[in-house]
Amino acid sequence: MSTTFINTLQPFIQKLWENSEFAAATPVQEKAIPVILDGKDVLVESPTGTGKTLAYLLPIIERIDLSKQHPQALIVAPSKELAMQIFEQIQKWTEGSDISGASFIGGANVKRQLEKLKKKPHILVGTPGRLQELIQMKKIKMHEVQTIVMDEADQLFVPEHKKTIENIIKSSMQERQLLLFSATLKEETEKQAVNLLKEPLVIKVTKEDLPPARVEHLYAVVDQRDKANVLANLLREPGIKALAFVRDIGNLAVLTEKLLYKQLNVGFLHSESSKQERENAMKNFRKDEYPVLLATDVAARGLDIKELSHVIHYDLPEEVESYVHRSGRTGRQGAEGTVISIVSEREERKLKQFARELGLKLEKRVVFGGKLVSEDELKSGKPGSGGGRGTKGSFVGKKKAGSSKGSFGQQKTGAKAEVASGSSKGGGKAKPKKPGLKKQVKKK
Repeated sequence: MSTTFINTLQPFIQKLWENSEFAAATPVQEKAIPVILDGKDVLVESPTGTGKTLAYLLPIIERIDLSKQHPQALIVAPSKELAMQIFEQIQKWTEGSDISGASFIGGANVKRQLEKLKKKPHILVGTPGRLQELIQMKKIKMHEVQTIVMDEADQLFVPEHKKTIENIIKSSMQERQLLLFSATLKEETEKQAVNLLKEPLVIKVTKEDLPPARVEHLYAVVDQRDKANVLANLLREPGIKALAFVRDIGNLAVLTEKLLYKQLNVGFLHSESSKQERENAMKNFRKDEYPVLLATDVAARGLDIKELSHVIHYDLPEEVESYVHRSGRTGRQGAEGTVISIVSEREERKLKQFARELGLKLEKRVVFGGKLVSEDELKSGKPGSGGGRGTKGSFVGKKKAGSSKGSFGQQKTGAKAEVASGSSKGGGKAKPKKPGLKKQVKKK
């Protein structure tokens, strides 16, 4: 795959690309970047982990006019986690230039954010509510903004954000450029978005456009009361680095208690934790302080963790789109990965329906001796390999799923920013205090 568009960009961008591990651009970058550089509105659908962030960020950076000391691009993200991750990419890909960016997320100190605006950053990224607040305060002057990006658009055009998003877009000039990106675009979202776009070019990248998937989708059927034991056994396997999804904060708190009791270190992230807790939890997870980060769906969008070997669905999501976004946290950019669903009999039916819709091959595993093994191995009387790629004799014995050098041109991982919340370490049967969990058990 060629990367001819890279040679047309500014020298500092070309240098950053050369210094990255990217040998080639991804299909979404090849298709979207030239069109965005031409100033056209686009509506882009591309699977998670395929490089959407750089597909809109590189042309935005390329077109920044340093003679104009005001915001020229506005990027809207549905969560503060994703907003901070995008901001990190802005910092990374403007290095060596005088282009500046700033982030504006809900819950942060407004006065400090106003100070950021006084420095006249060129690229703004933030969450819908806070951006609208600053626009209404006339601190962000939308008539100066030339490009607006809606990242994870299907999450922005929901009842919760729809009116806010429309207000943000309508506050800009008619000749502005509007870019909508998402991993999954619902028909309803597409219909709403088309009314706001000017003769948009629709770009859809399908699985057929991508290299063969290197992610296994495995599952085991267990009683609900046994799920925590199965998860605990998985987490004791060597080399595992897992993101495990639970339904809500209450379930997360209960599961954390159970894993701590079993003397397992646990990190957790959800929507109601402080900035410091988020930073500490993600930092410790990246340093392998604990084998698992428990998360609600707030972490499914945009979260990029280097060498994440497994995604575990402890609670199966309600919608197939959530399964896609959760599962997309592993096996990114052509790396290997494993997705494990621990399901009840009722959830098994829903999981098989998801697999049919997505065209996935599901492999069933059976709990035997505390491990998950294939049914064939159980019948042969030689259980042990369990099914992950890699070391024989262990269910989790797969190489960590990191970025394959020279594979694709999306960002390397790496947000140090606010993506997680809190961590707890087990070590004895006494229940230690866990920051931010007790008061959240009853919340949904």
